[in-house]
Amino acid sequence: MTLKTDDPYDPDMQASGGDDRALADAIRRHEERLARDPESLAFAQLADLYRKGGRTGDAILCCREGLRRWPHYTTARLILAKTLVAEGQLDAALAELGAILQTSPKDVQCHRLAAEVQRRAGRLDAAVGHLEKVVELDPGDRESKGLLSVLRADAVMPGDGAGLVRILGDDTFATLSFGTLCLEQGLAEEAALVLNRVVRRAPDNAEARERLEAALRARSRRRG
Repeated sequence: MTLKTDDPYDPDMQASGGDDRALADAIRRHEERLARDPESLAFAQLADLYRKGGRTGDAILCCREGLRRWPHYTTARLILAKTLVAEGQLDAALAELGAILQTSPKDVQCHRLAAEVQRRAGRLDAAVGHLEKVVELDPGDRESKGLLSVLRADAVMPGDGAGLVRILGDDTFATLSFGTLCLEQGLAEEAALVLNRVVRRAPDNAEARERLEAALRARSRRRG
């Protein structure tokens, strides 16, 4: 049996916990609840509260202990994956996401997070694959469609072929320095297209990956 998002807890449907005192109170209540009933599914709620409170080590431990009892609780495994991403443990997060997708191949949240993780790791074709699945499952997801438009291998700047559009199509300008210049000039879309090509050529270049992430964040802010 696979426990999915119709279980007692869905992390994306919860409030952030408000101020620090409210979050601390919520953590205390869930710790007490879990102490009374160690077999409860409340471990997922507690782990997510730990995550939101910056206690990522406690969140990981709580998830792993709970998943030993409830290995098919996909919501808890997704919380674990999110926490591992926050810790920069991308490969470990992918392992958890892969376990979810084996049993729930249409889990949209999981595909979204997997796309982010693969992108941050520089594996852009794998990221595109997950984004395509997201768009297939959720055609109204405009953010994923937008990411696809700049992350595909054949992504191009829309336009009439003049000026900067022609420059962006020239591999001579597909460099980290030019992508950075575009970003500094507020040209987030152009920067993302350039840096996409840079990362594809050099996926192990951590600076290029970081600049691509910065360009995508700027692009998202600009689009609102």
